[in-house]
Amino acid sequence: MSTFNTSRKLRKKFIVLLDNLNLEELNFIPKGYNNNIIWNFGHCIVTHQQLCYSLSGLKPRIDQKWIDLFKKGTVPQRDFTQEEVNELKVMALKLLEQLDSDKVEGIFKKYNKYVTALGVTVTNISEAIVFNNVHEGVHIGYALGMKRIIEYQRQEWETKTQTRQMAIAQ
Repeated sequence: MSTFNTSRKLRKKFIVLLDNLNLEELNFIPKGYNNNIIWNFGHCIVTHQQLCYSLSGLKPRIDQKWIDLFKKGTVPQRDFTQEEVNELKVMALKLLEQLDSDKVEGIFKKYNKYVTALGVTVTNISEAIVFNNVHEGVHIGYALGMKRIIEYQRQEWETKTQTRQMAIAQ
């Protein structure tokens, strides 16, 4: 499986996760976390741009507002709108196609060596693309963990609601 194929599969899996949650759930920050599911998704998109373009000395293919919202070290400052979620989903796949095209065109001439938070040294665009898949896998894992918390809390809330309703009916 090619690196680009892996990238597409990861992004599509993340999008399916987003599609199965409502906006409130996407914006919910579970206890013990400092971010939410939609932040993790946006962070993956921004990190991809920084790893591939910024460290190659090129301008990222996304607006600076997204970088400011999702770069390393940020946390959600507000709830994201459905329009923003939809825009991120569209960007997620388009930016992979753009990277594929840019790589074929050979625009990645240099790369500023970077040591990731996981201790991996990235020295060129090919290594950046491979590492990005690892990074996205980590963040999909966080998002899936958050989804489980949301589902558990929803179940707990529904059980309490049913118990209250039964008590009122008696």
